[in-house]
Amino acid sequence: MDIVNVLQAPPVFFRLFLKLALSLFFNSFTTSYRRTVTPRILPAAFDVDPATGFFPPRPLALLSDEFAIWEDALRDANGGLSLGEDESEEALDKRAFGEQWRSNVVAWPVLDTHRLHNDLRSSQRAHMVLAWLVNFYVHSMPPTPGAPAVVPKSLAVPLVQISRHLGFAPILTFADTVLWNWELVDPAQPLSSDNMRFVNLFSGTDDERAFYEASARAELRGIEILRIVDDYASLPNVTDLTSISKIARDLTRLAGVIDSISEIIQSVRPICDPHTFYWDIRPWFEGSDAKGPTEPGWVYEGVDMSEPLDLSGPSAGQSTVMHALDIFLDVDHKLRQRRYPAPSPENKRADHGFMERMRRYMPGKHQQYLSNLSALPRSVREVAQSTPALREHYDTAVTALKRLRDSHIRIACLYIVSMSRSTPGARAGCPASAMIDRLHAARLAGKGPVRGTGGNELSTLLKAGRDATKRAILKSN
Repeated sequence: MDIVNVLQAPPVFFRLFLKLALSLFFNSFTTSYRRTVTPRILPAAFDVDPATGFFPPRPLALLSDEFAIWEDALRDANGGLSLGEDESEEALDKRAFGEQWRSNVVAWPVLDTHRLHNDLRSSQRAHMVLAWLVNFYVHSMPPTPGAPAVVPKSLAVPLVQISRHLGFAPILTFADTVLWNWELVDPAQPLSSDNMRFVNLFSGTDDERAFYEASARAELRGIEILRIVDDYASLPNVTDLTSISKIARDLTRLAGVIDSISEIIQSVRPICDPHTFYWDIRPWFEGSDAKGPTEPGWVYEGVDMSEPLDLSGPSAGQSTVMHALDIFLDVDHKLRQRRYPAPSPENKRADHGFMERMRRYMPGKHQQYLSNLSALPRSVREVAQSTPALREHYDTAVTALKRLRDSHIRIACLYIVSMSRSTPGARAGCPASAMIDRLHAARLAGKGPVRGTGGNELSTLLKAGRDATKRAILKSN
């Protein structure tokens, strides 16, 4: 058979070809258009308030009814308990009360939290109260070397239950210590850094309060970061002249916000004494793995331990604002991208899963916010890379973030690395126990790295984060 005779006459053939081509073009255009107008999930769906960011707009109300025993115990713990390692006269005076307080907690019934699950703020309040109670309980016990700390089921079971409902770790977190741990100075006025007062304190010191206040100021300043990110996510087109001009302005504005957060971090120095922080405050924050992988951790009584629990302590690495900034600027903490300069051997040894693991210590809705942000079709770095007019503006923002991480390293060095070489008795009233003395001696002898409250090797971790930020700069790449 002659194949030519099978084909239809030329006019018919070309008419069909044109119809197919137009169909393909129309489908492509329609798909592109639909992608542009697809309704975007607004930040409010992730419990992000336009005015207060990741803070709730109002203080969390006290729990009532049978849950009031938790609130009463937390109120009594504030100022009534001392570190179990503290052998000072003031601490010994509180020891009898601490024993009675812990006995009362052990005797409590195991309360079911399901009644609270229908209200987000009540659930958050329950997590905060229980998490503070757990750390008060564990760290007020005189230590037993080589033995795990047992968290009684009256705390462990409801904390795990409410944590699973909220979708994050059953332990004290950044949210519990900073985002939810405040009341308004003037209830008639909105939340601001000048109109909030932190309620719960482990050490009872002004230094601890100042530490939380500085963290809150940085977080509140970060609300502008969230607005910049949201504006970028709302752009229907990132390649037209109007959008490019806005992105350039916003990246310049972003650099200024990041620099102001760096100033806030540095401002903690005159208001929070490093020695007080390291010996009086920081021990209360430590989680199950704070002493390292070879030391006994915590046991949650009444909880099936076949499912591993995230039990590290609170950390600035749990700030969702900073994670949002990293995602927006496409900082590659996992070293998946080939960027210059190449990672150093120390970078490669760092915990590349740290930032991802820290997300598990954020409220579940905030984790979802980050996941949604990660799903943007084009990162601002990719847009800047393909748009010469944006490269300098992008690099300015990333360089500001690198400066912030340099500041964080300096603060960590002063407050943790340097203080790890100090002695607890250098100031009257500091905790001075055999356990701390042994830990201090081990650090001086180089038997272990200086760790964060979550058990991470601090110096290596912070430098790796700083260097990953530097590799995002386009000029170097």
